[in-house]
Amino acid sequence: MISPKNKLLITIFLLLTTASCLAQTITTRYEATGAYGSGNYTPFWHMANRQGLTSHDNNSAYTRLGVEGYNRFSNSKITLEWGADVVAGYNLTSTVFIQQAYFDFQWKRLRISLGQKERWGELPNHRLSTGSLFESGNARPIPQVRIEIPEYWNIPGTKGWLGIKGHIAYGWHTDGQWQKEFFCEESPRVTGCHYHSKYGSMRFGNESKFPLTAEIGLQMGTQFGGTCYNPNRKAGDVIENPVRFKDYIYALIPLKGDESYDVGDRANVAGNMLGSWQGAITWNDKKWKLRTYYEHTFEDHSQLFWEYGLWTEQLVGLELELKEFNWIKNVVFEYFNLKNHSGPIYHDSNKLFPDQISCRDNNYNHGKYPGWFNYGQIIGSPLCTSPIYNADRIQYCYNNRVEAFHFGLEGEALGWIGYRTLYTRSNNWGTYAVPFKDIKVNRSFLFELTFRPQIMKGWSVTASFALDNGDLYGNNYGGMLTIKGYNIFNTGKKTKK
Repeated sequence: MISPKNKLLITIFLLLTTASCLAQTITTRYEATGAYGSGNYTPFWHMANRQGLTSHDNNSAYTRLGVEGYNRFSNSKITLEWGADVVAGYNLTSTVFIQQAYFDFQWKRLRISLGQKERWGELPNHRLSTGSLFESGNARPIPQVRIEIPEYWNIPGTKGWLGIKGHIAYGWHTDGQWQKEFFCEESPRVTGCHYHSKYGSMRFGNESKFPLTAEIGLQMGTQFGGTCYNPNRKAGDVIENPVRFKDYIYALIPLKGDESYDVGDRANVAGNMLGSWQGAITWNDKKWKLRTYYEHTFEDHSQLFWEYGLWTEQLVGLELELKEFNWIKNVVFEYFNLKNHSGPIYHDSNKLFPDQISCRDNNYNHGKYPGWFNYGQIIGSPLCTSPIYNADRIQYCYNNRVEAFHFGLEGEALGWIGYRTLYTRSNNWGTYAVPFKDIKVNRSFLFELTFRPQIMKGWSVTASFALDNGDLYGNNYGGMLTIKGYNIFNTGKKTKK
C-alpha cells in the first residue's frame, strides 16, 4: 500500500512532468559547496539556517542540481510555478536526497502549494537574522499540502489600509528511518509523524499613502499521528497515535485528545503543539526603510496570552535598509531571550493541589514526541542546540534556555562584490531538568564575500570564514566555498526575469 507521503511525491512528479511541457520559462541551476575547519564542530554560522544542507562535522561537501519552471496563462490571472533539485553530499544527513520538489498553482492572490519547498520565517531578514522562533530555515524542508495567501490581500472597502495573509498546511515528516539509524536505541523517536502549520497576519496602513505600517500575526504548528518510541526516554515503550479526520481537526483548532489518545494528550492538547505571536512596525521612506519586529513563542496554551505575566520568551529585532547606499544595504540588531520558559514550575492538578501550573515549557522538546526537529535540526531558532550535536545520540534539546545578542550587516562594493557579516554572543543555561553547572558563553562570527564578475555571467563564487569561541561549542574555525551557476544548460526557453 502506498503511503500518503509517497502518493504526494508521485503526484508532484507527474505534475512536474506535465508542467515542464507547458512552461514558458525554465531555469536550471547548479551549486557546489565545500566546508573545511578545525575544532569540535563546524562553526555555528556555517551550520545554522542553511535549510539543513550543511553538517556539524568539520568537513563536509555537497553538489546540488535543480530546475525551476514558470508559466502565466495568456489573458489569465493563473500562474504555475514548479521546481525540483537533488543533492549529493559528503558528511550530510543523507548521501543523496531530494531537497525540493514542489508545484505551485496560483489564482490571483490564492495559492495551492504541493510538495517539499524551502521556506523561511515570516518576519526576519533570513540572511542577517538568527531566524524565526517558529520556523527559521534551519532544518530540511517538510513535504506538505499548503493553501495560502502569500502576500497581503487588501480587504475590499478599506481602500488598501487593511490587508491579510496566511496559510493552512498539512504534511509529513520523512526522517523516521533516519532517526532510527542516527540516534541510539534508547532515544525518543517517531515514525510516520504528521505535520500541521497555520498562520494568519493582518496589516494596518497603506504605504502608497503614508509610509508607516503595522503588522500582527499568529503562527501555530502541531506534530501528530505516527508511532512514538521510547517516550520520556522509557526504553521499550511504544505509543500508536490515531490519524483520523477528526485528528486533523484537533491539530487545526487545537483541542484535547479523546479516549484514543494517551493521558497527556487528553489532559493538555493532542500532539506536540507550539506557536508564536509575531508583529512589526515599518517606516518605508524613499531612501531608507526602518523596521522593528517582535516574536513571542509558546508551548501548548502556556504563555499563549498573559496567564503567567508579561511575555519573556521573545525575539526583538531592528532592521535598517539603505536603498541608495550600496556599501551598507541592510543592518540588523536582535535580542533573543528564551531562558524563562514561563517559569520553573510545572504541576498537573490533583486532589491535594487542584491548581494547574503549566510553566517550565521546555521549548522545542516534548514528552511523547521527540520535539520540534527535522533530521536532527531544530525547526525553530538555531540558538537552541539541535539534537544532532548530542554525543550520547539522544534526540533531545539539551540547551533551550538561552539569551543572545546578535548583529548582522550586508552590502555591495563595486557592483560585483557582495559581503555579509554576522556576530552572535549567547549565554546558555541548558534546560531546567538538566542545567549546565556554569553558564556557557558562546561567540560566533561569520564574514562572507560573494563575487559576480560580468565575465562570469550567470555564475557566482562565495567564500566565507567563520569561527566559534566559548564553552558551548568550543573553539572552532573554518572556511566555506560555494560556486553557483544559473542556466548552466541551454533549455531554449527564456529565463524568468
